Amino acid sequence: MRKTATGSCGVSVAFLLVVTMSCGGDAAFEAALETITADDLLPDVLTLSSDEFEGRAPSSPGELKTIEFLKGEFEELGLEPGNGDSYFQEVPLVRITADPGARMVVSGRGARSSFDYGDDLIAWTKRVTQRAAVEGSELVFVGYGIVAPEYGWDDYEDLDVTGKTVVVLVNDPGFATQDASLFNGNAMTYYGRWTYKYEEAARQGAAAAFVVHETDPAAYPWTVVQGTWSGPQFGLEAEDDMSRLSVEGWWTVAATRQVFEQAGFDYDSLKSLAERPGFKAVPLGLAASLAIENDVERSVSNNVIGVIPGTDRADEYVVYMAHWDHFGLDPNLEGDQIYNGANDNATGVSALIELAEAFLSLDDRPARSIMFIGVTAEEFGLLGSAYYAQNPTVPLDKTVAAINIDGLNILGPMNDISVIGYGNSELDGYLERAAATQDRMVRPDTEPEKGYYYRSDHFNFAKVGVPALFPDAGLDHVVHGEEWTEQKRAEYLAQHYHKVSDEYRSDWDLSGAIDDVRLYFEVGYQLASDSQFPNWHEGTEFKAVRDAMMVGR
Repeated sequence: MRKTATGSCGVSVAFLLVVTMSCGGDAAFEAALETITADDLLPDVLTLSSDEFEGRAPSSPGELKTIEFLKGEFEELGLEPGNGDSYFQEVPLVRITADPGARMVVSGRGARSSFDYGDDLIAWTKRVTQRAAVEGSELVFVGYGIVAPEYGWDDYEDLDVTGKTVVVLVNDPGFATQDASLFNGNAMTYYGRWTYKYEEAARQGAAAAFVVHETDPAAYPWTVVQGTWSGPQFGLEAEDDMSRLSVEGWWTVAATRQVFEQAGFDYDSLKSLAERPGFKAVPLGLAASLAIENDVERSVSNNVIGVIPGTDRADEYVVYMAHWDHFGLDPNLEGDQIYNGANDNATGVSALIELAEAFLSLDDRPARSIMFIGVTAEEFGLLGSAYYAQNPTVPLDKTVAAINIDGLNILGPMNDISVIGYGNSELDGYLERAAATQDRMVRPDTEPEKGYYYRSDHFNFAKVGVPALFPDAGLDHVVHGEEWTEQKRAEYLAQHYHKVSDEYRSDWDLSGAIDDVRLYFEVGYQLASDSQFPNWHEGTEFKAVRDAMMVGR
């Protein structure tokens, strides 16, 4: 029978491996676990997701209420400020709204084609400028646009794309071929993520890059592209924004086929060639012209950071993180106008408070320091965590690991817990040892091809080399089983996710959430009590960065 985190202390090999936790009866540790309760968690969820907080949009009155609430909770618990003498880390934001009247013209091979914003393409710029444009920019098909030495893959080999516009396929060759020997097979790597495509094209000197949208490899329909990347786009006010592409965007597959046909090529044939090693980029003999007029607004948001100092190795940090922001309010809506974000992510932020209280209740604190970060603007591009990763308040080579909490289980107790990105790092083992104390199994993400590991705040820590764990709710409900759980999760995604209806409801069962938060406590306790630095597994795209960082430690 499944035990709770505070249940009987039956001896298991996995449990004995947990650092400093002996089944002889660590009463203080058990008491710390018991401070994590639904009765404590729920009031914070209700406060953060109340109408008073106006949907917690960055740079809004709702932000001020949110960050002051978090600061107050951290102060009352006894956390020290995590950014010098301040709990706040200012995050400079810029909001750029592109004129939807933009049109792209493709000329060459004796023809001239025009493509409309919205129906055929979505385009924007991350440069903080009133106007971004490419004029007569040569089009080059670069396959998947990947440079991955660990996979022996380089789509830009012997290619100069300076000032040119590259056309790039979404996802990576492993998904396209379902060949387990290519990249990670069906599971998306970071090289398949659209953000990587733009970053690599910029490194190669391109002026613009367009990713070809296809629903299966992208994992969402064109309507998501239209809704997500049109209208106001938040970004970071960066000093080096000119290192970004002048224009970034998506093309529909229909528009892409038309362009390739104009160039005298068959899209499907070139796509098939691009799926195999040794592919050589194909100049299309066409030129693209597109101008984007922008409205630019600047603002400042805040990450909220608190620290519990360690004892023997206080200069080493274990990080818990959760994004405090949501979508604010929309006065154009009829009826309810507030995106309360109860599950996403008032639950995760409330878990930070519970975890901090649990660590502070220990008689003897762990050797390493524990940092708690409420990050801003996750819903607008993971911006708060990106800013922190670029401007860390403690050295990255002293940052042991990051644990990201983005939504909690509201369906009740589970026999398992999922890990998004399972197999990436040694952190899986820490969670497996903790899960064994609850007689639960750790299972991989059931949809690795969708690249969820690259869609939440921990990913910005991973990009700079810090091992990052992204646990997710389990699927095997103790009473109802997997089919029921999957149905309930599908209902939430369809009816409440990123909608004004994401509010607390009386049918929430937070017992499973408490089980999970207690697991996160155990993982953090292991890491904070350990002397080792967990690493990425061989072949993971982040390992080289971490290894280089840790040389000499």
